[in-house]
Amino acid sequence: MLNEVKGEVTMEQVLDRENLRAAYLAVKANDGAPGVDGMSVDAMNSHIRKHWESMERKLLEGKYQPAAVRAVEIPKNSGGVRMLGIPTVIDRMIQQAIGQRMGPSFEEGFSAHSYGFRPGRSAHDAVRAAREHVVAGKKWVVDIDLKSFFDQVDHDKLMAMVARKVRDKRLLRLIGDYLRAPMQKADGSRSARRAGTPQGGPLSPLLANIYLDPLDKELESRKVAFVRYADDIAIFASSQRAAERILESVIQWLKKELKLEVNREKSGTGPSEGSGLLGFRLYEDGRIGVAPKAINKLKEKVRQCWDARQSKTSRELREQWRRTIVGWWNYFQLADRRWEVEELSGWIRRHMRKLFWQRWHSPRGRINALKKLGVKGRSLGMAYSGLGAWAIAGHWVMQQALKNRTLNRYGFVIPWSFAQT
Repeated sequence: MLNEVKGEVTMEQVLDRENLRAAYLAVKANDGAPGVDGMSVDAMNSHIRKHWESMERKLLEGKYQPAAVRAVEIPKNSGGVRMLGIPTVIDRMIQQAIGQRMGPSFEEGFSAHSYGFRPGRSAHDAVRAAREHVVAGKKWVVDIDLKSFFDQVDHDKLMAMVARKVRDKRLLRLIGDYLRAPMQKADGSRSARRAGTPQGGPLSPLLANIYLDPLDKELESRKVAFVRYADDIAIFASSQRAAERILESVIQWLKKELKLEVNREKSGTGPSEGSGLLGFRLYEDGRIGVAPKAINKLKEKVRQCWDARQSKTSRELREQWRRTIVGWWNYFQLADRRWEVEELSGWIRRHMRKLFWQRWHSPRGRINALKKLGVKGRSLGMAYSGLGAWAIAGHWVMQQALKNRTLNRYGFVIPWSFAQT
């Protein structure tokens, strides 16, 4: 079985039919955008059937050359943009196959305090572990923000770490070629890569964990409490003085040993309640809340979902909303202190009512809609109101027309309203 491979990793193991099939299915399930060659995931199968014999021969001979990665900018939660490097679907399959074989060999030596992109571990596990540190009295948090981590990774250091478990020169050369694959912009221009591991490829998360594993080992040797989720690092201390001392020493260690710069503006120390870990905040009594940044991000999503300028049907609006809010809640329902979230319920429903009012357009359209929703008599005069849409959405007539249970019946749900607290 794949998860039983813990010895030396070879190219032949990577190209094993069962391993390749699992890699193909993983890439297909993840879907994703095409790379520089424009090939979609759907077109991958027919291409493999036609060309795999030639590609396999090149891989076995150590002559396969990965394609450039397609540069894609995505907005960051904290502002600015993050550059992703999207490999072709074929290179994604090969990277996935490498990761499936390499992963178990490294996994057995990884720290118990590392949670990101590891089998059987999740962000929720990291938050629960952090809560235990706080409950144990480590109420000061050292937040370390690595400056553009995925762009800083030193190739020579990383390849030396990989070579401790991978000795097949063909495989080492291929991994190195993936690290150095040029970034191709929309205009066709290419830039060489001399450092970093581009986000967007299936192999990058494993390589990131390999690169940061020495940090985990260093923190373990110091006997400090910490959790790490990829490049999100939180260290827990019992006092402000200890936290500040740890911050400075870790910054120096990262620079000297891993050649990583820390973003000092986004790093610092403080009480756990004022810190954010993976979108959550930790209270001194052990309860978990949603961090203010995550609340603000949800508000922005609400405004986008209920913007009346969208040319979507009511059904499309409902499906868009369900995708957004169910996914958000599936993640944040770990929080057991939810007042910040619950307070948004009325505000969110007001945005829903505002959109429908605006979509009813004219007084005649509004009267017809209100009648269908059971509004009668003088209340229908609301259709002629000169108030703005936001004010109307908070009026008792609209709240009567679009009651909470009416919105729920039509699928415009707020999931935490049904959750038991």
